[in-house]
Amino acid sequence: MADTPPPARIPAADRAYELTKDLILGGGLPGGALISEGEIAERAELSRTPVREAFLRLQAEGLLQLFPKRGAVVVPVGPGEAEDVLELREALESTAVRRITGRPDDLTALVRQLSELIDRQREPARRADVGAFADADEAFHRGIVTASGNELAERFYGTLRDRQRRMAVQLLRPQPERLASLVDEHTALVERIAARDAEGFTAVLRTHLGAHLGAGPGAHPGAHRADTGG
Repeated sequence: MADTPPPARIPAADRAYELTKDLILGGGLPGGALISEGEIAERAELSRTPVREAFLRLQAEGLLQLFPKRGAVVVPVGPGEAEDVLELREALESTAVRRITGRPDDLTALVRQLSELIDRQREPARRADVGAFADADEAFHRGIVTASGNELAERFYGTLRDRQRRMAVQLLRPQPERLASLVDEHTALVERIAARDAEGFTAVLRTHLGAHLGAGPGAHPGAHRADTGG
């Protein structure tokens, strides 16, 4: 029997990049926080050179702003960015459901798949684990867009992933009791899909996204511009 090859080593710069990005998206490094190459190098047990490469990548992604000889500042979520992202989500998900419900396909498998994704949210909601819930939440909403079969929409939705996770953690961490309500709202969305009620889905989604921002029932994500910067 041939020997099993050892797992490929992750390049040091990639390790530094993933560690720093996870800290930013997960709220461990809030907007406005000043960090140094030395801090990350110590956490990752790396030299500063790969950390410098990682910081340059994160600056290109708009997550860090570098200051020579001083370190880097985590770029806060800009005023209105959350509303902008949620407006795009509403448009993409509503369009996806109109496409899904307009086809003659049996929706049983899709409803079961989305229900399973909701089930994955229940334990993080019970434990008030905002980070894990945010990941499961993103998978659920992305699953709706993917089911439409529109590959362009799916790719574009994917570009919002990092922003969605960061904002979800930032918005939900102060109100973890909201997680159980989000599970119920997701269930209502699936019920509208099962009923082939695209307009009803959009109405529920709009309330869901508005309440997600603390705007209250029926509020449109773009109806106000809250400064969500950290």
